[in-house]
Amino acid sequence: MTEQNPQRVALVTGGAIRVGRAITMALAAEGYDLMVSYRSSAGPAQQTQAAVQALGRQCETVRADLSEPSAAGLVIDAVRSRFGRLDLVVNSAANFDERALLEVDADAWDASMSVNVRAPHLIVRAAADLLKEARGSVVNIVDLSAFQPWTDYPAHSVSKASLAHLTRIQARALGPAIRVNGIAPGAVLQPDDWPPARWHALAGTAPLQRVGTPDDVARAVIFFAGADFVTGQILAVDGGRILGAPKGNGD
Repeated sequence: MTEQNPQRVALVTGGAIRVGRAITMALAAEGYDLMVSYRSSAGPAQQTQAAVQALGRQCETVRADLSEPSAAGLVIDAVRSRFGRLDLVVNSAANFDERALLEVDADAWDASMSVNVRAPHLIVRAAADLLKEARGSVVNIVDLSAFQPWTDYPAHSVSKASLAHLTRIQARALGPAIRVNGIAPGAVLQPDDWPPARWHALAGTAPLQRVGTPDDVARAVIFFAGADFVTGQILAVDGGRILGAPKGNGD
């Protein structure tokens, strides 16, 4: 890479599938080389790698179970070994456990917390020296359950609320060298186990009266990556759903 065209490297955890893949592809289109971590989606990871390479960018994949504390070091070691630099971390990997509050036992609680909160902390902790050297940034993918009590997803909601606060703590603790922001997507991609009617009903709960797409989240990531004077912010990408259901014109 030349001074006129410096290399930029991004890590996207969970970057081979669903919203993570959209983020990966958007970053490749913006000129980033990619490290994509995955847990079990080896096939999609290979397909994503090929798609990034077809855009003329470098892409490596690393298998890691982020519920394990040692996984963060493994992922960042792979970045360091392959690229030697890191400009952007997108903590997208997450689980989405649906169960009633009184059915959440210790194992279910820990499963949500380990992936959705602890892993983003450990990834950033392991990557801090690379990010400082590049004066890079972090984008944590939260969601609306950080701000709304989703009773069908209690452990998930608490974990995402924790991630939102972690985002603010990271921003204060790691500035000025590292910026940290978050994105709280609303209805942008239908869960695999949801019937279409349940999914489309969400459109009526937002002022914009529609659901979004993973590309909406990816565009927000691109914004934060380039917003040099923005840190500690969490952007809801939700069609206004965080405001509550739309009212009549006279309200």
